[in-house]
Amino acid sequence: MKKLLIASLIALTAAAPPTKLLTPTDIVNAAPPSAWKTIPADNVLVMDLASGGRVVIQLAPAFAPVHVANIKALARGRYWDGATVYRVQDNYVAQWGQNESDKPWPAGVTAKPPAEYSRPLKGLSSTVLGSPDPYAPGAGFSGGWPIAYSAKANWANLAHCYGSVGVGRDLSPDTGTGGELYAVIGHAPRQLDRVIAVVGRVVDGIDRLSSLPRGTEALGFYKDKAQYVPIASVRLASDMPAAERPSYEYLDTASPSFARYLKVRANRHDDFYIRPAGGVDLCNVQVPVRKKA
Repeated sequence: MKKLLIASLIALTAAAPPTKLLTPTDIVNAAPPSAWKTIPADNVLVMDLASGGRVVIQLAPAFAPVHVANIKALARGRYWDGATVYRVQDNYVAQWGQNESDKPWPAGVTAKPPAEYSRPLKGLSSTVLGSPDPYAPGAGFSGGWPIAYSAKANWANLAHCYGSVGVGRDLSPDTGTGGELYAVIGHAPRQLDRVIAVVGRVVDGIDRLSSLPRGTEALGFYKDKAQYVPIASVRLASDMPAAERPSYEYLDTASPSFARYLKVRANRHDDFYIRPAGGVDLCNVQVPVRKKA
């Protein structure tokens, strides 16, 4: 009888399918609707290139309110009509704007914004990453954004990760208005944290910028204006007709789904990964964003 029981247990064990090891994609795909948050249309900037490509940017007013207000005023004032992408530096940034034009600012633009390079940590809800950060005492996520912070000194900043959008500026004390913007298209230049205002991130179409020919002049500027990439329009999604308005949502970084996603990103143990890393860099945890139907 005992031998029969053991044999039955062995048979059941052999017949049981192996447990599927979850990937980050599995967790994102299984996240319930309640784990997703819609990006407000007033915080979605849509840049259409003359070539037909589209770049969609989520703005971050909680971190750079004056610069973001400027960007909205610039978009509504059609400031970027006739603007171009005029700088593409390999493994660094793609930059666009009027490139030192004398074009006047539209109404509502603050010519000299404050240095919005960080903000108080107090008031932000964060998800602790759990891995050391070489650029700040702490790192994590707040409201869907990757942040670096100091609890002791009470500051937090948006991290310069791939796809982050920042404000071009001159030497300090200049802070830039928002008329000249750049997107990170290379390895995260975290040395720019708390040095330049980060105003958002590209949520769709970063390939339209990262695939552009590299500029051959210093800092990646195009040598010949014929190389400039013309911009057809830059609009806020909220100002577009409803039928044409793109809409996106991100995985809530305070949700259990994101906590599971973060844990697996730091400890990959699916079929391909033979050795979990036990940690993950802040900028290597891309917050999932998807287009809504």
